Amino acid sequence: MSRPSPKLLHLTVQVPADIKGRRRSGSIVKVEEVGGRTEELLDRSAYLNINANWVNAKGAWLIHVVLVFMGKIIIDTIPGMTQQISWTLVNLIYLNLSYLMFHWVTGIPFDNELHGGAYDDLTLWEQIDDGAQYTPSKKWLFTAPILLFLASTHYTNYNPWLFAINLTALIVLAIIPKLPQLHRQRVRFLTGDASGVSTPVTPSFPKMDQNPLHAANPTDARFG
Repeated sequence: MSRPSPKLLHLTVQVPADIKGRRRSGSIVKVEEVGGRTEELLDRSAYLNINANWVNAKGAWLIHVVLVFMGKIIIDTIPGMTQQISWTLVNLIYLNLSYLMFHWVTGIPFDNELHGGAYDDLTLWEQIDDGAQYTPSKKWLFTAPILLFLASTHYTNYNPWLFAINLTALIVLAIIPKLPQLHRQRVRFLTGDASGVSTPVTPSFPKMDQNPLHAANPTDARFG
């Protein structure tokens, strides 16, 4: 007489259909464009942006030359200062200050409510002439650091080490940030998890019954 074969229990797990997942980003570095929404364009055209309009005023170009010579005179008063180090410091200080002013700080310091925050994500360079490229003011701002670099290279007697320092600072702080290809572009680092796995934002398991009377008691099992 053959024995009856035991029956195996099949356990199935049901995943709720309303589980929502957050897709993790697959890249560590992300380049995105800012300030291109239609409502922001309308807010910018509502009032004059005096934060960027001053670059087109009379004397705005000359102030760069005046500040460079004033900085050169102040640095020359330091005891033991040589002309090579002096011109190198003038060049580096000008490049760092111009980068901080035109390419690092975003927004406008006053009357921001008039524009509805449309300039919050834009640098001063991106605000000048409403973002138009190759305007007279931008051509001057692009040419001024190059002229100062040439002057510092000449007065440092073409020292190769100082030339390398001044050239690197010129390219990184003055030329690259002004390129049209980088206009309103932002590089974001570590904007999302790079594992590529969906992370649930809702619980994936049903809630347990909190009433102890409904819980199954293993001692109540009966054997037939």
